Amino acid sequence: MTTRRVFHRRRFLQLGVGAAATVGLAACSSPSRAGTTPVGPNSPKVAAAESARRAAGAAKTSVRLNAVTGVVDIGGVQVNTWSYGGQLPGREIRVKRGDVLSVELSNELPAPTSIHWHGLALRNDMDGVPGLTQDEIAQGSQFTYEFTVPDAGTYFFHPHSGVQLDRGLYAPLIVEDPEDGADYDSELVIVLDDWLDGVDRTPDEALDELKRNGMGGMAGMDHGSMSAMPRSTLLGGDAGDLVYPHVLANGRTFRDPVAAEVKAGQRVRLRLINAAADTAFRVGLPGVRMRVTHTDGFPVKPVEADMVMIGMGERVDVVVTMPDGAVPVFAIAEGRDQYAQVVLRNPTTQMAPAGPEAVAELAKLRVLMAVELEVADRVAVPVKQPDVVHDLVLEGPGERYDWTINGKPYDPKDGLPIRQGQYVRLRMKNKTTMFHPMHLHGHTFHVRANGDRGPRKDTALVLPGRGLDVDFVADNPGQWLTHCHNVYHGEAGMMAVVSYVE
Repeated sequence: MTTRRVFHRRRFLQLGVGAAATVGLAACSSPSRAGTTPVGPNSPKVAAAESARRAAGAAKTSVRLNAVTGVVDIGGVQVNTWSYGGQLPGREIRVKRGDVLSVELSNELPAPTSIHWHGLALRNDMDGVPGLTQDEIAQGSQFTYEFTVPDAGTYFFHPHSGVQLDRGLYAPLIVEDPEDGADYDSELVIVLDDWLDGVDRTPDEALDELKRNGMGGMAGMDHGSMSAMPRSTLLGGDAGDLVYPHVLANGRTFRDPVAAEVKAGQRVRLRLINAAADTAFRVGLPGVRMRVTHTDGFPVKPVEADMVMIGMGERVDVVVTMPDGAVPVFAIAEGRDQYAQVVLRNPTTQMAPAGPEAVAELAKLRVLMAVELEVADRVAVPVKQPDVVHDLVLEGPGERYDWTINGKPYDPKDGLPIRQGQYVRLRMKNKTTMFHPMHLHGHTFHVRANGDRGPRKDTALVLPGRGLDVDFVADNPGQWLTHCHNVYHGEAGMMAVVSYVE
């Protein structure tokens, strides 16, 4: 068991490896509709939006980051994978709201790569989507991402190149709010993942098999058949497309978890991040209730819960009070007979944490879904009639694992047009038998639920056969991806562009 101390608020973690230089950005110039011109990443409007966000004299944090190949220990299992700096997750980046973040990425991978700053309303030319907002970062080259960090909260970063997210290329990005900290004493970031890379195949091999043979292509693989594919009553149908040999919490299997030292009675803010490619998690602590305070970086009206559901790409912050002894934070893979854990342990005790029987008991408790949360008054935006409505009809998989939006696979030149200043509604309709965590780049949206008091988020679950309306203010010009954060669905076509035009 690896022991780590929790992060005490108002301390900063500095990160530095590698070297970098800038390369050119891709410009989007093809019209998305007759008579309209997209606002590309190199548009003066993008630069003007960044200038408005950046305060005079803003502090700057500079980071050097290497994307590398190598062996990583995930808890008694050695895997050859790709990672940031040779560790899993990559080292956390921590800044304050309003800071300027500069990250120099050196690509030492055998393939092009990129970095997407998940959840941040940043400048469009730094969003990290090859072919839409930038050129790919070629093998052996460097790129510098630099942008103002506008909103406090729990975020993370990962590639937007193929299925690289399903390797070890992810790390937390924590944006501190100077006004936070009155209701907790310390904090701990927990990153959840599903793992197959380096065990019996790579993510690219898994995707190729799905595309060749459809969902039936998973049958006959070493880790199960279609009869073993995950199902979830809570999520309304299929719970995943792959059978994973491991699930992880902070890069470790349940057999060799990370342990954090926490004194009894201390209030701990747990920043929970689901970086998995294909797996939703139920998270809870046996015998300890959680106070849910944030989702996707933005505050909600606090509510008590036994367990919370976290879909791929979602983040949830909770505060717990540490009991005597030791207690695990269990992450139960939805629809799968698997779990991961991080152990909170009083430094004066040798008590062993609860075992698998506690997982079974915890799984029986009520699970809080993000759609049930209510936005905090201080970040609520008045509800109004939308200026423009775009339907996003989610369909798939086809015979060769085709996932689509509005009957079409992803085309970066075929955008959903909006104009700066509009109040926009995305009306998502799920016609599939699987849930989709739908993510919008460059904005936060308001989930139209709970009497129109639903939370502010950037990623939301759309359940099978159901719909979900989300609204946002078009205040960040550029070309922005919206997609399913199941990385296999997105790469197989379930992506579209929300396109600012003029």
